[in-house]
Amino acid sequence: MTTDVAGVPVPDSKLAVQATELVRDCTDELIFHHSNRVYLFGALQGRNRDLDFDPELLYVGALFHDLGLSERFHGSGRRFEVDSADEARSFLRSHGVDEDAVRRVWTAIALHTTPGVPEYMEPEVALVTAGVEYDVLGIGYADISAAQRAEITARHPRPDFKRRILAAFAAGVSPKPETTFGNVKADVLAHFVPGFTRDDFVSTILESPWPE
Repeated sequence: MTTDVAGVPVPDSKLAVQATELVRDCTDELIFHHSNRVYLFGALQGRNRDLDFDPELLYVGALFHDLGLSERFHGSGRRFEVDSADEARSFLRSHGVDEDAVRRVWTAIALHTTPGVPEYMEPEVALVTAGVEYDVLGIGYADISAAQRAEITARHPRPDFKRRILAAFAAGVSPKPETTFGNVKADVLAHFVPGFTRDDFVSTILESPWPE
């Protein structure tokens, strides 16, 4: 590890370098910089929580977590988190990574929009979500110093990030609105897609084919 950002070593193994190149080629600068910040903020929160995590696995999980928003997945019919997780799994397996590590990265990505669950799982799972929650929602904002935030955002800028990430979410999930049932991306479509009507859990139960 040769590069430190805000005191966080950035992995530079062959695996990490190839992950960086793949994600840089497959995403725009908005998602690329966001994903790097997720790693850095997640790692800092890991220190704050005294968690023993694998930096390389956290790095890959962070870099791949929004890959499923890309246009090539718009017709998949699956949640973008699952598309992202599957891409990471294929990448890791192609590099001979052991299956337990692959499982942790897959789970970290698949659950990163499911609040209240990842924090009780393996550190890499918990910290991908922690990094996402910090960068997107500002959860735990005061846990990281202003100087660390400034260094991270200087390296990976976030101009007009709130508006632009919401637009990216809307573009990524609006082609498959059925995948937002029961998750936070339904809120995005409700705000940005005219005429979108979210599925209702209670109505789904009451209108199921069961007679009672």
